[in-house]
Amino acid sequence: MRLNFAQRPLAGELTVPADKSISHRSIMFGAISQGTTRVHNFLPAADCLSTIEAFRALGVTIKQQAGEVVINGRGLKTLQPATGTIDVGNSGTTMRLLLGILAGRKFETTLFGDASLNRRPMERVMTPLRQMGAKVSGHGEFPPITITGADLTGITYEMPVASAQVKSAILFAALQAHGTTTIIEKAPSRNHTEEMIQQFGGQLTVEDKMITLTGGQHLTGQEVTVPGDISSAAFFLVAATLIKNSHVTLKQVGINPTRTGILTVLSEMGAAITTQQTDEKNQAADLVVTSQPLCATKISGAIIPKLIDELPIIALAATQARGTTIISDAEELKVKETNRIDTTAAELTKMGADITVTPDGLIINGPTPLHGAKVASHGDHRIGMMLAIAAQIATGETELAQPEAVKISYPNFFHDLTRLGGD
Repeated sequence: MRLNFAQRPLAGELTVPADKSISHRSIMFGAISQGTTRVHNFLPAADCLSTIEAFRALGVTIKQQAGEVVINGRGLKTLQPATGTIDVGNSGTTMRLLLGILAGRKFETTLFGDASLNRRPMERVMTPLRQMGAKVSGHGEFPPITITGADLTGITYEMPVASAQVKSAILFAALQAHGTTTIIEKAPSRNHTEEMIQQFGGQLTVEDKMITLTGGQHLTGQEVTVPGDISSAAFFLVAATLIKNSHVTLKQVGINPTRTGILTVLSEMGAAITTQQTDEKNQAADLVVTSQPLCATKISGAIIPKLIDELPIIALAATQARGTTIISDAEELKVKETNRIDTTAAELTKMGADITVTPDGLIINGPTPLHGAKVASHGDHRIGMMLAIAAQIATGETELAQPEAVKISYPNFFHDLTRLGGD
């Protein structure tokens, strides 16, 4: 795909795709609950469709119709063995969280993914599930993963890294376990699973970094409305900030406090972003962004789990900020769809950025003018979208290989970029 320097500002209103994390979990909770769950504004992107197909393979009736998804849940105990292996595509969320659900089901299941996912380590999930009593094995720590469920026992588990996916897998297993499970986080990570347990009628307690849940709970189907995904909105927040005279409104984006690190960091860098029309029930608001010069910042510690998916686009913003931006404590980026630390640095360097890779992050000097180049998404949707935004501020033409990767989370990304004025 060929992309060109945007010679005009971005302007207009945009509704970004529904939140990917909540879309995944809405299907999972609907599948393990008693009764009907209706999901409004579901994200029909490749990763989330993998979750639907996985639960259909386990015997759950799921219908997609007229802008909503309807799940006829019959409870955890009615999940049926799949007739073959379950392909979860590129979705690490599907694999990791589904392992937690299957840990308490007394049959064997094998999960595998595409070439990218099968290179992503799963030991962080496998270890606590083994401690609870499940039998889990893979090709070392990599997929395909075979799990045989068992009578589980609650554990106290101190998280070695801040990871919402690992935490969520343990919570799904804990719902089925005898006794109480306690999870101690290093830093708070996105809390959609905790919130949805309560939304579906379950109980848990959260005190600072400690989450406690007692097993044997039964959940009931609900109505779920999925807000816009702030991880998808992030690309347009940065684009409108960097392209002069831009003014963009992003409608009803999720503003769950465990996900809004991108807003905090951009604000610290000087971005002009305001919230309007707040919907407190669904934790959503309109985000209004206008162009503004940026200054460098330091990003580390407890805020990293709140913006881990947004760090590639933040790195692009840092290339245009005055001073040196330092990103650290971001080792988790190495085990995403790609090694996002190395990939972000390598691809932006091709375009003229001044970036140094460190063991846990990046050092970025700015502002540096970017120029068109031959770049690649490496099959990573967030890298692909970041590079498309980079092309809008780079002089000349940029050729992006594997642009189709964006369909994993944002099927209409290029259409929406063009509609706002991008080239």
